[in-house]
Amino acid sequence: MDSFKLITWNVNSIRIRMELLRLLCTMENPDIICLQEVKAKEEDFPFDDVKTLGFEYVALYGMPGYNGVAVLSKYPFKNTEKRDWVGKHDARHIAVSVFDDIEINNIYIPAGGDIPDPIVNLSFAHKLCFMDDIAEYYEQHKKELASRKMLLCGDFNVAPSENDVWNHKQLLKIVSHTPIEVERLTRLFRSLNFIDAVRLFYPEPQKAFSWWSYRNPNWQTNNKGRRLDHIWVTQPLKERILSCRIIEKMRSQERPSDHVPVLAEIRL
Repeated sequence: MDSFKLITWNVNSIRIRMELLRLLCTMENPDIICLQEVKAKEEDFPFDDVKTLGFEYVALYGMPGYNGVAVLSKYPFKNTEKRDWVGKHDARHIAVSVFDDIEINNIYIPAGGDIPDPIVNLSFAHKLCFMDDIAEYYEQHKKELASRKMLLCGDFNVAPSENDVWNHKQLLKIVSHTPIEVERLTRLFRSLNFIDAVRLFYPEPQKAFSWWSYRNPNWQTNNKGRRLDHIWVTQPLKERILSCRIIEKMRSQERPSDHVPVLAEIRL
C-alpha cells in the first residue's frame, strides 16, 4: 500500500445517509472517512452497517440528536481522543493517529446561526470563540505541533476566500463568509502554517464549492454554492498530498446531504 484515501463529509445524519455512504464507498473505495453531524449517540450508531463496508475501526464522539463526529477506518488507530473547546462537551472534535503517526483531526465548527453579531446571537459568539480556542492552543504549542504530520478536516462552516462562494459581495453579511469569521479561520489556518489541500488542486481564482442549500432546488443550474468543507495539512504532509477532489455528484443523489464529500489521497 503506497497511499491512502481520506474522505471528509458532513453526512447530516448517518442513519438517513447510510445508502449514500454505501454508494460513496463503491465509487471511491476510501480507507478513512471523517464524518460530521452524525446525529447519533453510541447506542444509535450503525456500527454493524459500517463494518460491512470494511471499516473495522470506528472512533465516535456522539451525542443525542445533533452534532457528533466519527472516524471510520479500515486500519487500526494508534490512539483516539475526544477534544472539547470553549468549555462545552458538544461532540465537535475527535482526533486519531494512524499509519506512521499521522494525526487526523475531524472537526465540526459551529454553524453560528443567522445573525452575524456575537452580542445578539450567542451561537455566532460560540462559533468565533470555538475557532479562537483551537487557534490559541495551536499557537501556544506551535513549536511541538508544527513539525508533526497533522491533518485537519471537516465542516468548518466558513468559506474563507471570495472564490469559495458564488458571490463575494452578496455574502459579506451572510454567516459563513463575513469578514470576522474569515479572520478567525485565517488565524486558525496560520497557527501551524497549514496547507489548504483542496486549493492545491483547485487553484485560485477557480471557484470551488462543497455545500448547496436545501432551499435551492435548482442548485446545479444556478450553482449558488459555498466551500465550507476543508482538508488542511501541516508542512510535513504537504509533499505527500497526491490529489484532492470535491465529489459534487453526491449532491444530486436521492435524499442527499447539503454537503458533499471531499477526498484527499495521501502518500504513505
